[in-house]
Amino acid sequence: MTTYREVFAVRQFRVLFAGYTLFLGGETVKMLALSVTVYAGTGSSLLAALAYVAGFLPYALGGTFLLAYADRWPPRAVMIGYDLLRAAVAAVLAAGLLSPVAMLVLVFVAGVPSAVASAARSAMLPDLLDGDRYVLGRAVFSMAAGGTQVVGFAVGGVLIAAVGPYGALWITVASCLLSAALLRLRLAGRPGRGTAGGYAVRETWRVNRELLRVPAIRALLLVQWLPPAIVVGAEGVLVPYAAQIGMPGSAGLLFTAVALGMLAGDLAIGRLVTPERRERLSGPLAVLLGAPLLGFVVAPGPVIAGLLLAVSGFGVSYQLGLARRFLAAVPEANRGQAFGLALTGTMALQGLFAASGGALGEVAAPGLVVVAAGAASLLAVSGLWRVLAPGRCLRSWLFRRGV
Repeated sequence: MTTYREVFAVRQFRVLFAGYTLFLGGETVKMLALSVTVYAGTGSSLLAALAYVAGFLPYALGGTFLLAYADRWPPRAVMIGYDLLRAAVAAVLAAGLLSPVAMLVLVFVAGVPSAVASAARSAMLPDLLDGDRYVLGRAVFSMAAGGTQVVGFAVGGVLIAAVGPYGALWITVASCLLSAALLRLRLAGRPGRGTAGGYAVRETWRVNRELLRVPAIRALLLVQWLPPAIVVGAEGVLVPYAAQIGMPGSAGLLFTAVALGMLAGDLAIGRLVTPERRERLSGPLAVLLGAPLLGFVVAPGPVIAGLLLAVSGFGVSYQLGLARRFLAAVPEANRGQAFGLALTGTMALQGLFAASGGALGEVAAPGLVVVAAGAASLLAVSGLWRVLAPGRCLRSWLFRRGV
């Protein structure tokens, strides 16, 4: 059985992973520092919240209009170019010359190409790792993202306390430049996959439509998008839920529980389960996303609530069983755009359901919103069970649809 040691034995993967880690750390520090700076300058909680998500909201725009570049341009050049753009933006922010609103606009505009850079990085992974090593490599990237959620806020807070928000932004500049240098000097260059010319927007729409017209690809996208995105609606009301149970300070514990559950799931399912069994477990693990949230109907305290959320987070590992199927289903020439479409849909739907959960929380108790999110996720899993189902049924289903 493939091990994580075998994955990290690939030098090019280590370089790509190191660059990704620098990217995550730099973005976490930047968005936290920006949020602190905007709040200090305006006193507005709304603008501070917008500052924290300003780097993520443009992702859907980039995924809608620019994804063709993920296959047209060499992936290393795309990632380095975006690192340099991020460094320039962080330097302008750190200089303290812009008003809070201008800072938000700058970060929003500069975030639009993020979808292209993420797609290029994701599409490069199967070029470096084959078979089950690719699945474990994807799990490593997911664990890095989860780990950033667990420790990123703490480290960012320490940095801001030590050097101030503007000093922390200069640290982000350094991390961007270090990532760009690492990729330029250590990552082998590869040509772009796409050969089509013309307008990138038109090409992006055309390929996205073609991908979504293939029933098997569309089904695999939906099964990756819907169940976890619906569960994010529950996360949108964890702060008011903590207040509802009389322990507002426990909100951080609840968010951390979700991230720790995701980390544990990727580690355990990726390392301890064989590839064949991992695919057979896709359905049961997807059920874990929503089922534990039904326990919030009794308004559990923070410890039990944290355990329920951790189990739900563990269920996200069902996606590891879909990784090889999705890779095999998409055309190699459009792999970058296919991965970009998957990431774009994930972020867009998660934002939509998080907002929906918050809106529902205005008229219903937060605990009931969590229960509703769990029930809706289970309904989505039920409706997509044929995609998750193992064995002959799934193979024949995919065969009839041309995979």
